[in-house]
This record gives sequence, structure tokens and C-alpha cells, in this order.
Amino acid sequence: MSDAGGPYLFDVGVIALAHTEAPVRDAALSYVREAIVGDIDAVVPYPALFGAHTVLTTYYGRSNADASRLLQNFMGAKRIHWYDGVSEDVVRGGFSQASEANVSGWDGYYAQVAIVEGVNTVLTIDDDFERFDAFDTEVILSIDDFSELNRFLGC
Repeated sequence: MSDAGGPYLFDVGVIALAHTEAPVRDAALSYVREAIVGDIDAVVPYPALFGAHTVLTTYYGRSNADASRLLQNFMGAKRIHWYDGVSEDVVRGGFSQASEANVSGWDGYYAQVAIVEGVNTVLTIDDDFERFDAFDTEVILSIDDFSELNRFLGC
């Protein structure tokens, strides 16, 4: 992996997966580690941390305290660009993105952040972001990896 596709926006699923014991977590953890040390240019919206907390506690079985500790530690990464913009313009833009691409409001918000921040690639574990032309999408799990993750989660 290189910075050729950066800057990268980290989706909730990537952040959550990197903080699990899932057998396929290395796909996400490698990006998180590179972002932490500054080897790649990473953009992480603060609201993604709340989403990752929900995913960690709801699907991966982490305790509230454990998920909170892990994500607070992640927040200490000084080389990551932490996006804190939740202005009316960004929210309205996010809903427009969601409506036009027929994705969830959260994905619309992340797409709008990617556009506002000049992100070249959104890192994700699903293909919803492929509906946007303003940036590239990198699905970090192969079909086999995704099947293995679903088995791990009992889906």
C-alpha cells in the first residue's frame, strides 16, 4: 500500500474492524497503522468514531469501556487529519449525496466530507461508496475475507 491513492478517508467499518480480534482485521489494521505513523495521509471524521463504537459494542462484542478506551487511544494519533466539520452546509451536502446515490445518510455525510476535504480514496468494507464519482473507493476485504468475517460474526 502506498500514498498514491491518498488522501484516504476511513469509513466506520475500517476503523471498527481494525480494533477487533476478527481473523481478517489485518486488512484494516495495516491502514490504521500507516495512518498513525503518517505513512499515508488519512482523514477521519470524528463522528466515525461514534459509529465505530456502536459497531464494536453491537457486532464485535466489545464492552462499552473497552470500545471507548480503544477509540480514545486511536484519537491520540497526531498525524491523522481529524475532521470535525458538522456544519449545516456539510450536513445538507451529505443528505444531497445520500439522496443522489441512494445510500444511507451516514454514507452521504462521509462522501460529502471526502469531497470537501479533497479525498482521493475512501477506504471501506462495503461497496456503497462505489456509487460516487468524486473519489475512488477501495474495498479492503476480498469476497473470501468478507465471507470469513461473516462467519466470525455468526451471520
